[in-house]
Amino acid sequence: MEIKVIKNILERNQNAADNIRSLADENKWYIVNVMGSPGAGKTSFIKCMIENLKDVFNIAVIEGDVASTIDAQAIASYGVKVLQINTGGACHLVADSVAEAIDTLKPMPKTVIFVENIGNLICPSSFDLGENLRVVVSSAAEGDDKPYKYPMMFEKADVVVLSKIDIVDAIGFDMQRYKKGLEAIKEKDLKLFEVSFRTKEGVGSLINYFYTLLDSYFKK
Repeated sequence: MEIKVIKNILERNQNAADNIRSLADENKWYIVNVMGSPGAGKTSFIKCMIENLKDVFNIAVIEGDVASTIDAQAIASYGVKVLQINTGGACHLVADSVAEAIDTLKPMPKTVIFVENIGNLICPSSFDLGENLRVVVSSAAEGDDKPYKYPMMFEKADVVVLSKIDIVDAIGFDMQRYKKGLEAIKEKDLKLFEVSFRTKEGVGSLINYFYTLLDSYFKK
């Protein structure tokens, strides 16, 4: 019975995700599911995207947290549409909630929608949100062993953003070990960007990648 319940939950979520994907296709939205641990730099990543791309693309943001509106308030200061989802304890967002958020935001056609998932390296990887792209933000401060300990999160990612690289020497972060962990999980089609949102190191390459990706998508 428990297996059936879990299956039903995933099936319901998949149906909602498929509906989101259909709406996104109709409206030419590009949805980015941003995942990672608390404090890894998910909000910093989204801020970076807004700062560098908002003059070129329409951007909307859905902020997921267990509680508070701290991140949503920070995003709102950039003048983009933002909506907060508080799960009240749930460790991941679900497609139903994202669909409701999109309906409330009413993004215009050709909008990039960044969805910041709950800070967690386990649960969010199992739940499709109807996204076009999955980004995992992983910080050097977490250690170089995360791809080994949480393989499913990285296996299902399209892009990995390794943040806080300005402290790798100070904390003894082993970059080669980290990269070997990623390669062991996903040999092909995984983009890795090494950045510091504080010093801006590596940010240029990250922005160029997303600009090219989005420009190509919206010109189809």
